[in-house]
Amino acid sequence: MASMPAWAAPLGANGDVRVAVIGFRGRGRGHIKELMKVPGVRLVALCDVDQEVIDKQVAELSKLNVTVKTYRDFRECCADKEIDAVTIATPNHSHVLIALTALQHGKHVYVEKPVCHNLVEGRKLMAAATKAAAKGIIVQHGMQRRSDLGWAAAMAWVNEGHIGKKKLSHALVHGMRLSIDKVDAAQQPPATVDYNLWSAPRPVLPIMRKQFHYDWHWQWPYGNGDIGNQGPHQYDVARWALNDPAVLPQRVMSLGHRWGYVDDGQTANCQLAFHPYEPVPLLMDMFGLPMKNMDKKSGEPPYKGIRTGNIIHCEGGYVAESKAYDNEGKTITKFENFLTGPDHMKNFIDSVRAGKYTKDVLHIRHGQQAAALSHLANTSYRLGKAMKNEEIKERLQGDKMGQTMFEGMLATLAANQINTEVDQVIVGPWLDFDPVNEVFTGEFAAEANKLAQEVYAAGFELPEV
Repeated sequence: MASMPAWAAPLGANGDVRVAVIGFRGRGRGHIKELMKVPGVRLVALCDVDQEVIDKQVAELSKLNVTVKTYRDFRECCADKEIDAVTIATPNHSHVLIALTALQHGKHVYVEKPVCHNLVEGRKLMAAATKAAAKGIIVQHGMQRRSDLGWAAAMAWVNEGHIGKKKLSHALVHGMRLSIDKVDAAQQPPATVDYNLWSAPRPVLPIMRKQFHYDWHWQWPYGNGDIGNQGPHQYDVARWALNDPAVLPQRVMSLGHRWGYVDDGQTANCQLAFHPYEPVPLLMDMFGLPMKNMDKKSGEPPYKGIRTGNIIHCEGGYVAESKAYDNEGKTITKFENFLTGPDHMKNFIDSVRAGKYTKDVLHIRHGQQAAALSHLANTSYRLGKAMKNEEIKERLQGDKMGQTMFEGMLATLAANQINTEVDQVIVGPWLDFDPVNEVFTGEFAAEANKLAQEVYAAGFELPEV
């Protein structure tokens, strides 16, 4: 008699949901804490390429009388038949590889932002998640604000028309990201890290950064810059404000640069991205330097009181995070329960138990679309060239908010003693995009589509699910 497929098998003993956390040096530690608060969840395994990280977490759990299996290799962890679900908080480049591997073995999957490292991975993840859903297997994103009751109330209030029609959905990521310094030669990985497994699915490359952990965010093979790190959270809320468009916009343009220092980072630290959804556009405003004098004590530059967050601009006022204002800046109302989705992990477990998404806002497509917006922006930026400020202003003619944001960027750069007439803005082309097939078209299609996919190391190719 054929064995029961993994997806059809019952949950663990006594109906517990047995979960493994994969990658927990950073955000994954939060997963562990959140999971252990959910009734009926058993943390049964941990997986990380760094033995030091494993040993430290195992010691902490032992104080709580919690015993777990440990793995270095995600493939072995995903194959464990005693695991029902995995959560993934590894570096960006391995998110989809691990998610697809887990789905191969019938596991439910929770994957952190960005849910994919490039556009092609996003399409593959969505296709696999659609197949999995038909079998009652959940793939959920880590966009915690989707479980935030305050934002849900704000969205409903705006849609009721209290401040008129929407004019712009504005995502802001104003958080300092100072230099990661520059190395003279390739560095050695930490002795406790399996660098081959860490690199997967990328080929093993020389380590050109002083800090092995975290600073990969600013290098293209592994990270997506802050627009693809913090950015997806704000992109996701910005899409939500537009009532979750079913497809991506048909054009994109991004400009910016890595200003203020010369280091081993490759991504922009200041960036504007224009996403002309119809009828209401979306603007990403990312600024990673301080307010003035390259002095981190001066803080991040605010816009309408917001540094990192979202603003919904309407005809009769605007919503800026937890408050709504009229056009003169007077507070109209305040939205309660702005807690950044503390029940997001519980909602995942509820969906796992139900065998279906218990709320549409948990659907993986929201994470995929938010990540895709960052990939679209970065693709334009990476194809860009230096341009004079007056030329850029001319390009932005007709976009009042775009001009305002660009002028603000120039002013804050000047306050940091950065001369953009010398260290010019890198301006990407307007790229045409087919939102149905999610491929670039038009003049720059070949170069753009090449950046939408990457090289996969032998043995770590993306599996078919």
